[in-house]
Parts: sequence; structure tokens; C-alpha cells
Amino acid sequence: MGQHTIKVPDVGEGIAEVELAEWAVAIGDLVREDQVLAAVMTDKATVEIPSPSDGKVLWLGAAPGDKMAVGAPLIRLEVAGAGNTEAAAEVAPPAEAPETTEPQAPARPVSTAPSPTPGGAHLPRPEGDKPMASPSVRARAREAGIDLRRVAGSGPAGRIIHEDLDRLAVAPDIAGQITGYQRNTSVEQIKIIGLRRKIAEKMAQASARVAHITYVEEIDMTALEDLRTNLNKARQDDQPRLTLLPFLMRAMVRAIAAQPRLNAHYDDEAGMIQQSGGVHIGIAAQTDSGLMVPVVRHAEARDLWGCAAELNRVSEAAKAGSAARDELTGSTITITSLGPLGGIMSTPIINRPEVAIIGVNKMAIRPVWDGSAFAPRKMMNLSSSFDHRVIDGWDAAVFVQKIKTLLETPALIFVEG
Repeated sequence: MGQHTIKVPDVGEGIAEVELAEWAVAIGDLVREDQVLAAVMTDKATVEIPSPSDGKVLWLGAAPGDKMAVGAPLIRLEVAGAGNTEAAAEVAPPAEAPETTEPQAPARPVSTAPSPTPGGAHLPRPEGDKPMASPSVRARAREAGIDLRRVAGSGPAGRIIHEDLDRLAVAPDIAGQITGYQRNTSVEQIKIIGLRRKIAEKMAQASARVAHITYVEEIDMTALEDLRTNLNKARQDDQPRLTLLPFLMRAMVRAIAAQPRLNAHYDDEAGMIQQSGGVHIGIAAQTDSGLMVPVVRHAEARDLWGCAAELNRVSEAAKAGSAARDELTGSTITITSLGPLGGIMSTPIINRPEVAIIGVNKMAIRPVWDGSAFAPRKMMNLSSSFDHRVIDGWDAAVFVQKIKTLLETPALIFVEG
């Protein structure tokens, strides 16, 4: 038998370092050729590492969350034949923490106060029998959530004194029985790894480096919702059901044609704006792994049904974890929506280096004055953020107002020119 070391692969695009997202195997496992061993993450995608042969896992080179250089040893297998690694002495895997000598916990202080009367600390006093205690003891018990009727007093004539409450402080099990509630003093340390850490890093960079301005406008969606309902009733079997988003995407394409500066990346280090002719719309989507942004490329070249079909395809791929790298990168402007959880308004964080993000809030029927009476209308707010370093407030308002006009008069979405 020999040993075979599998190294962190070159995932392309000049990436020199990856993060170990998770192990699919453990030391001692038997694996088959092409079985997934681990998943590593770059800034743009998660890549699964398959086994090149059958074997037994001998050694793991990192723990989830660790960053590793491309070419670094990742995992070692025992395989039939010579393998590619000289047999070495057993090495404790870095994935496991070294043994340490834990300091002994200090002994729990021992109360010298007299013990409560047997059973008296657990049984309520008779109805109408008020516990005797000073105002300061009552205030202290009230702050601690202790019912004095269930405390046995050790003072004169059964008066409850501070020492009786002190006993509860060193005997939380008794305190829990007296108050009916148990203290939970646990503290869990959770390491932020994988996609969650990438999201945190990206959001921190965007918040720290982008001068956000958020503009909120309400949209009357009544006409569009009527149109959407009728189009869905008349759709062909091979056509996807229409949600709001394809209409919004087409409205954004029309608005961007009038203000192309909104469809751009800002390289703040070089002081350059990269304005894109193609409208590549990112759709912020919640997945089991965290927030992802699948991209509908060239929305300007897709009709309403085409936008809907491509949106469904890339969103499902992202949720299933099968999206390719180019399906999760390259957006030039982003839509973020929480659907029915969207609230009245939000303050979206820009998907840097983009300069704009359109936030969809929940739709609700509200009374709207039509000039003579209040009428029920389907209303929805758009909460949109812009990079104020390159987009003025006036331009942001003009952009959103153009989208508002198109959504409130949806026939205009289909009028070319």
C-alpha cells in the first residue's frame, strides 16, 4: 500500500488562496474514485474536490474556515500501489486543536448562611399570608424575578432578609424552582466560515467604502398586477409563470438606456468608472448556504418571458449549489427582494463595485386618494441605494421615477423607442 497526497487545485482566474468550506469525509473513511472529499471556496464560487482514486483517509490538512494556498497539501489517502507520497510517521492533523492544560475552575463559594426550612423554599405561603421583608429586599427580589411568597425567611419572625436571597445566588437550581425560570449561562463560540464569512467581508467593505444614499418611493402596482394575472392565465405550457421581477427587470433596462451611468462598476482605487453596455442584473437570493447573487446576463436582449425563464434557471442553480462561477459573477446592477417579508422600506447595501441596487418591499392594499374618494390600490415601495460618490441624488431620483412610471403604466414597458 502507498500514500497519495491531494493538493489544493488551481481553480483559475489567478486565485492563489482558497478557504476550506467543509469536509465530506473524516479520518478513517474509505472513499471511492470521484467521491467528493471536500469543498473549497474562493471569492466567487465553491469548488468540490473529488478523489482521484479509491483509498482510505489518513490525514486532513486543515479545518473548515482555514485559508490554504493553491498547491498546499489538502488530504492524504492510503491507496493501492506506490502512491505519490513517501510513507511518513503519523502526524496529528492540523484540523484538530492541540491538547492544552485547562486551568481548574475556582471552587463554588460555600454559603455559611443557614439552610432554608425544609420544603419552605419550594411551597407557596397560604393564600393571603404576605411575606415579611424590608423595602430593599423586596426591590432586590423584584429585580431578580423572585417570588418572595416562595422564599423561606430566616430572620426574626420569619422575615426574609438579604442572606436568604444570597443563598439563591449561589444555588441557581433552588432559584429556578422559586421563580419558575432557569438561568441559562451558556456561551457558544461559533466560527464564521465559508460563504457566511465571504458575505460578512463583502458587506463590511461595501459599508466602509461606499457612500450610500437610499431613495424610497411608493409604486401603484394595481395595473401591473392585473396585467401579470392575465398574462399568466394566457401563458403557454412552455412559458414560466411571471412574478413581479421580470417586469422590474425590463423597466430597469428601459431606465438604464436613458441613464447608462447607473449600469456601471466604480473602481475607487483607480478612480475609474467602467460603464457596461450589457445589462447584467444580479438577483440577491437566499439559499441554505447564505446570500447569493445569481446573474441574468444581457437582460437588454431578453423579452419578459426570456427574463423570467433565465431568472428561474439561475436562481434554482444557486439554491441547488450547482451554479457555475460565471452565473454568480459579473452583475452590473442588482435587485434585492424579501418578497412578503420585505417590510415597508429597507436600506440595501450596494453590491460593490456596482453603483446601484434596487430594493423591492412587500406589496399591500392601501387606501389611496383618487381626487374624489379613497380607493383600495395595490401599493409597493421601492427602496434603492446608490453610490453617492459617483451618483448624485438628483440622478438617483430621476432613475427611480422612470421605473415608477413604467411599472404604474406597464404598457410602456413593451413600447420600443
